[in-house]
Amino acid sequence: MTEPWRIEGELILNCNCAVFCPCVVSLGKHPPTEGYCQAWAGVRIDRGNAGAVDLSGLNVALLLDIPGWMGRGNWTVAAYIDERASDDAFESLVGIFTGKARGTTGLFSVLVGTFLGAERAPVTFESDGQRRRLTVPKKIVGEVEPIAGSAPGEEVKVVNTQYWMGPDITIAQATQSRVRAFGRVWDFVGRSAEICQISWSGP
Repeated sequence: MTEPWRIEGELILNCNCAVFCPCVVSLGKHPPTEGYCQAWAGVRIDRGNAGAVDLSGLNVALLLDIPGWMGRGNWTVAAYIDERASDDAFESLVGIFTGKARGTTGLFSVLVGTFLGAERAPVTFESDGQRRRLTVPKKIVGEVEPIAGSAPGEEVKVVNTQYWMGPDITIAQATQSRVRAFGRVWDFVGRSAEICQISWSGP
């Protein structure tokens, strides 16, 4: 039986879509702007646990390579787990991010066709004003910031969605984006990005 788990924190994502990712409002029923999706994501866990295992303060980085419409599956996914995670926390996070732990991320078990694996790494997730930065040395260097709106200092958001990550998504853009990992060579500066407060749980 899967133990109850929860994660609260923030997620950032940068993909190859030329304009804001249509998956947020189409829920994967509309093709990405380039016809396929390549993305990296970072998760900062402010508070979290899987049963008695504490996940608070850990970071996770993901690579997602999707051949077409997000909702049609056949995703290829890889993960980098914070090197500070205990063995139990590492296993719990792998279960959560492969969908085996069910709950919010349970859809991964249906949509992911190939899981390339999870590696321990010094994953850092930093905030600098409105900018968020994800780093996995020699693998991922990414930075996103909200796009400018008519009111200075106020984020442009899509709210009250049914998007699985969370209902309110800040529209952002990548200011840095370099991936050299698992055979992928991606550079998505200036492309679509998202910032989302998350509250996930299972099973």
